[in-house]
Amino acid sequence: MTAKRKSKGAYMISAVAEMYEIHPQTLRLYEREGLLKPSRTDGNTRLYTDEDLERLEFILNLARDLGVNIAGIAIILQMRERMEEMNRQMQSFVEYVRSEMLTRFHQAAPSSAGAIVPMRRPVVVRDAASRKPAERG
Repeated sequence: MTAKRKSKGAYMISAVAEMYEIHPQTLRLYEREGLLKPSRTDGNTRLYTDEDLERLEFILNLARDLGVNIAGIAIILQMRERMEEMNRQMQSFVEYVRSEMLTRFHQAAPSSAGAIVPMRRPVVVRDAASRKPAERG
């Protein structure tokens, strides 16, 4: 469900309605319900950005293709936003841990050259005659 659009633009409600074959009142309803938040000009004209259009495409996919009602769409959008925020927080945490690990490694490396030595684990070999484990190492 992708409409033809120019890149990096702002679109008036009539153009968006025509691109997606929906009534302008539908766009106003989506705004009233908090599903879309187009910016406004000084003259109070709604302007839809490319990001708004991507969100609208997602909304229309839910409504038209999957039969989700407005309340369901609102819940799905909220869940999606929360998941995106959690993903951002997780990425930030991973980057923080990575940075801390590298910092600590570099701080420890000069003072303890050769301190990182692979440990050899004891190998357990069973004695065929006695069936007792014999430790070799």
